[in-house]
Amino acid sequence: QVQLVESGGGLVQAGGSLRLSCAASGSIFSINAMGWYRQAPGKQRELVASIISGGRTNFADSVKGRFTISRDSPKNTVYLQMNSLKPEDTAVYYCNVAWGGSYGLESWGQGTQVTVSS
Repeated sequence: QVQLVESGGGLVQAGGSLRLSCAASGSIFSINAMGWYRQAPGKQRELVASIISGGRTNFADSVKGRFTISRDSPKNTVYLQMNSLKPEDTAVYYCNVAWGGSYGLESWGQGTQVTVSS
């Protein structure tokens, strides 16, 4: 009964910005980390950004300095602020939550399309 609902994707011109959100609900507990992955056609799914329970963040080199990840813990929501978007950022973006403490459980959002035009 765990659900991750994503929103905020869309079409934007190069240089523009988008803000993705992912809200977790249901029986989820003890969130260890939240993150965003993306997958472009013909490519492997890659980690874009993550934030650990203690607040430490990680970013892919390709987005460092342009993207910001943040969370609203009381709402079990994670955000991805994407600035200075490039056509190569075009992909389906997936929210991921690692939860359950030592149980090591994992849930995925449905994916949201981000398309950056030149």
